[in-house]
Amino acid sequence: MKKFIFSLFMATTCLMGCNELDLTPIDYAATGNYWQNEEQVATFMNGLHKHLRDDYTSPVVLGELRGGTLRDGTSSLGTSLDRATIVTSALTTTSTGITNWNSYYNKLLQLNHFIQEVENGCTFLSESSRNFYLGQAYGIRAYYYFMLYRTYGGVPLETEVKLLDGSVDPSAMYMERATAEQTMKFLKDEIGKSEIAFGSDNTLDRVTWSRFATLFLKAQIYLWSAKVNTNDYEGPHTATGNADLQIARQALEDIKSSGLFELENNFADIFAYDNKRNKEIILAMHFDKDEATNLGWGDYFLYSPGLFIGQMYDENGNLYNTDPLESANTGLLRYEYKESFVRTFDQEDTRRAATFFEYYTTADPATREMGVSMLKMRGHLDSDGSRYYDSDIIMFRYADVLLMMAEVENGLNGTCASYINDIRKRAYGNAYRSEFAYTDGSYAQNEMAILHERDKEFVGEGTRWFDIVRLHDANNNPLAFSAEANYPSENGGVASPVLKSNETYKLLWPVDVTVLNADELLEQTWGYKEAVGNTAAN
Repeated sequence: MKKFIFSLFMATTCLMGCNELDLTPIDYAATGNYWQNEEQVATFMNGLHKHLRDDYTSPVVLGELRGGTLRDGTSSLGTSLDRATIVTSALTTTSTGITNWNSYYNKLLQLNHFIQEVENGCTFLSESSRNFYLGQAYGIRAYYYFMLYRTYGGVPLETEVKLLDGSVDPSAMYMERATAEQTMKFLKDEIGKSEIAFGSDNTLDRVTWSRFATLFLKAQIYLWSAKVNTNDYEGPHTATGNADLQIARQALEDIKSSGLFELENNFADIFAYDNKRNKEIILAMHFDKDEATNLGWGDYFLYSPGLFIGQMYDENGNLYNTDPLESANTGLLRYEYKESFVRTFDQEDTRRAATFFEYYTTADPATREMGVSMLKMRGHLDSDGSRYYDSDIIMFRYADVLLMMAEVENGLNGTCASYINDIRKRAYGNAYRSEFAYTDGSYAQNEMAILHERDKEFVGEGTRWFDIVRLHDANNNPLAFSAEANYPSENGGVASPVLKSNETYKLLWPVDVTVLNADELLEQTWGYKEAVGNTAAN
């Protein structure tokens, strides 16, 4: 008897509130009784969005921890900080930082099944409904593969549901890695399918995948293709330059011209618990105390009350005898931003106070060390006295559209200062004056300005590592190799590059040995077999 090699789920979690979606599949067990009506299709799509939300830590783990803005070792409170292998880019074939392709293929199997059923069956669907569902599914699948590509380069391209029975050799299920160039082509094709399926549908609720999420991701993919060389033993991807920059520009223009998005007037309002789905949000992962919270993540960026109260000081040397953030006995401080990074924010920059809570280890300015809690994901204090970590996790927002546009224009030899200044005007508010304005410089100067603006704008939003891989110095090298782009470990110290000049292979991540041993067709990521200290086979 044939069996699917995936585990079919019938998720019914209500991403938009249980009053908005109260559907029950006809049969939770037998796939033959599923796909009988549109309610079941909608329920499955809801489950795909639940999987997307379940992945909420990945943007920071894959896209920020390696970026050079975080401390490693011990926090300001004396606690041990997490994921040192990733934070310090100490990646080897025996210490990969993440395992099992970051679990993306489990999610991709479900997407493949959905696309197969909705494309080839479900005759009860209208054409417009079918296309809308496929636009979402292709968009989410492209997002997962883009995360894989930026992490590993070329990866196995699983797009079909495979069947396994007793007469088939299990080795037929092996999947070798596509080349980097093949994977990039797949990404472009995939996001193109999503865009075509959506057509002119402008449905937008800001917490489920939309045409605008697809346009945003399209801009990211083509910007990456235009600027980033991805090494591969057989088929590397060479940055394409102007042609793909033009495509990215058009995708961004389509978002801008829609009239559905604009910057929030106050930076802090973007993340306010009572201002979810605001006008700046293109796509967010929705959380609610009665549905799902991110306790065990948001609290990892906040001080531990037991180590803070009665031991830490404010900037005037006053001892904190209460819990100023009302953490309700939560807070673990497993991740902490560098003091040297925080001090690059001007005091007039409203993003500083909206992003960080700053405190000091002693009352003496001559000897004290700054401690930092990051505020963006701390949810709300409920009337019952409990803190719920139910802030929405923002995936795509309009400020990124403007700063990607700045990057595109810089790559096309245009002017980018106006986009940077749009962001700065919001950041400084009434304190904005001419000295805070950016004036266009050389290509490399503009790249650095865009990077540091992104650094301040997107703390905790999973962009910093990807940014220093994509943005360039004067020699067209990634800023991951630039000391100027990085922040010292000690305030007042000397910065070192995130990666050394001989660590080009670390622009990608190694695959863990367990995965390699399970599939004899798989090869290790480019460069790791040859690197000193990487002794694991293949």
